[in-house]
Amino acid sequence: MPQLARADLESLLRTRRLDRTLTTALPLIDPQDDIGPSGVTALDATLGGGFPRGQLSELVGPRSSGRTSLLLRLLAAATARGECVALVDALDMLDVESAAAAGVDLERLLWVRGHVVPNPGLCRDLNQRALAQAIRAFTLVLQAGQFGLVVLDLAEASPDAVRRLPFTTWLRLQRLLEGRQTMGVLVGNEPMARSSAGLTIKAGSREQGSGSRFSERLFEGLNVDASVIRARARGCEHARLTLSTEANAYV
Repeated sequence: MPQLARADLESLLRTRRLDRTLTTALPLIDPQDDIGPSGVTALDATLGGGFPRGQLSELVGPRSSGRTSLLLRLLAAATARGECVALVDALDMLDVESAAAAGVDLERLLWVRGHVVPNPGLCRDLNQRALAQAIRAFTLVLQAGQFGLVVLDLAEASPDAVRRLPFTTWLRLQRLLEGRQTMGVLVGNEPMARSSAGLTIKAGSREQGSGSRFSERLFEGLNVDASVIRARARGCEHARLTLSTEANAYV
């Protein structure tokens, strides 16, 4: 009886051209592949291949640090490999045009949009509930499986609201990732938590000037200093490298 119900559901989804939602149609990830390249050659060389699968990692840095550019490169690299990716966007900050210009295959992106307020004022409880909902969405996506990369973007959220989250939150998320072929990534202004075998990448503009590149009055991109900190590193625990980002031009 359950098999008959499943067959009827699949038939209905195909009739309505919604069969892409079927997890059986999603590409499988090689179980021997424990690393997911970020798409940035210099960064992958430093990391020994890329981001670890089955672990909770972090991508952190202040506004205009190049953090979002690195995130889009990571999403683009995963979708280019044919993987499905999910972004839990707590503040609804994703610019879809920038994502597409960076090479993200939007057909392979699940975008979960949140409603956290950057400057909550007296609405602290509302933000706490919104963050809890975002983490719940992140949890559900991890439990669903079949995603090569799942991101929880808490950047620009109230630091106080993030700090009020119980530390057991991150431990629970790490347990969900263990044994899976999914890369879990937290995005924020400052480090939150990572697994013992995960990594933390801190993005920041170069010390010389603002790090911004201009041609006359046109913004061309950022020169970014990325500091890599990881436990159980293959080589050294800390590394630093300079990356360049390019501005997207729209006509």
